[in-house]
Amino acid sequence: MFSRPSRRDFLQVGFVGGLGLTLPQFLRIQEAQGAIKQYESKEGTAKSVIFIFMPGGMAHQETFDPKPYAPIEYRGPMNSIETNVPGTRLNEMLKQTAQVADKLAICRSMTHGEAAHERGTHNMFTGYRPSPALQFPSMGSVVTHEFPSKNNLPQYVCIPNQPNEYAGTGYLSSSYAPFSLGSDPASKGFTVKDLKLPGGVNDNRFTRRRTVLAAVNDHFAAKEKADSLDAVDSFYQRAYSMVSSQQAREAFNINAEPDKLRDEYGRNTAGARLLLARRLCEAGARFVTLTYGGWDMHDNINRGIRGQLPAFDQAFAALIRDLDRRGKLKDTLVCIASEFGRTPKINGNAGRDHWPKVFSVVLAGGGIKGGIVYGKSNSTASEPEEDALTVEDWATTIYKCLGITADKELMAPGDRPIEIVNGGKVRKPLLA
Repeated sequence: MFSRPSRRDFLQVGFVGGLGLTLPQFLRIQEAQGAIKQYESKEGTAKSVIFIFMPGGMAHQETFDPKPYAPIEYRGPMNSIETNVPGTRLNEMLKQTAQVADKLAICRSMTHGEAAHERGTHNMFTGYRPSPALQFPSMGSVVTHEFPSKNNLPQYVCIPNQPNEYAGTGYLSSSYAPFSLGSDPASKGFTVKDLKLPGGVNDNRFTRRRTVLAAVNDHFAAKEKADSLDAVDSFYQRAYSMVSSQQAREAFNINAEPDKLRDEYGRNTAGARLLLARRLCEAGARFVTLTYGGWDMHDNINRGIRGQLPAFDQAFAALIRDLDRRGKLKDTLVCIASEFGRTPKINGNAGRDHWPKVFSVVLAGGGIKGGIVYGKSNSTASEPEEDALTVEDWATTIYKCLGITADKELMAPGDRPIEIVNGGKVRKPLLA
């Protein structure tokens, strides 16, 4: 029996079938919940954010808060080194990062109460403790909500993919979902396939099909009125803009970078992801989230750190130097975070277990003061001793650098006004 096609059927046929493009993670059609509304925020010092997430719970003692004078069972098996900031020491594997410490704000007093990976991750991506009643939006989706796109690029990009459910839109419309690459920029022959026209479709043919789809849209728009359809339309418009813009496509072309610079970052996972993040922010992306490594080191932490930290050290230091040389560090806020830290004592398996009471995050650029250590853990790195930094205050400070008022209310389902961050305060000593 013949059934009349719906407007969504036409969209799927005209776009997915006709062009062979999917943008699967970016165009979350089934979840679209409302029309896109543009909200104006005053731009702050930071024009973009590179959020580097170290999943699993990175040990602060073996990275940014070594305790060289603590007993061996607390100090652990590794040594520490001086940085170019007198009196500030880092893990011995962070040799290159030690030479850019004057550009960093190392926060050694981060704290929250969630010792489970999922709940700690939720905190660090949303600025909220988890709630059974409401899914909160990630910082990247909030930034997308607050600012218009630039240069036909998505405001929020995840490298290589959305790392967890908490990096998504939460109660906001799926219009603010991240664009995920779908493949790792460190892989051989890396391309973002959804930004490439399929075989047999040139620019002229692409434009004709876009015109045909517009006519279909107009036909159904006269018959159907729904906010969700407006959201769907916005997805397609953004997708078309990305595919048709040479500038947008080129932003993802990591191979355009000079060989010398690629070598400086390192031709590995850490190097490729951080270099692409810089490239995307420079082209106009507002918020780039990337992950590196696996830091859930319950056993043999010495081997784990030595295996993963050197590549990251090289790439991170290269990112800071590169941004600084280009005059972009002042516009780009770089953040290193993990869901929590590790236990003060080395366990029976020569590793450390989950510990949210105190851990370290690092900030740089984008209005952040460089060359400082903010806060202090106690002598065994087991709890904050000075200036305990809450998730709410940390997130509020990041939003401040972007020009977003963190106590602004957004609308959750049921017309419930929800603050972007509940009760956070700007930590002014962190600001330049």
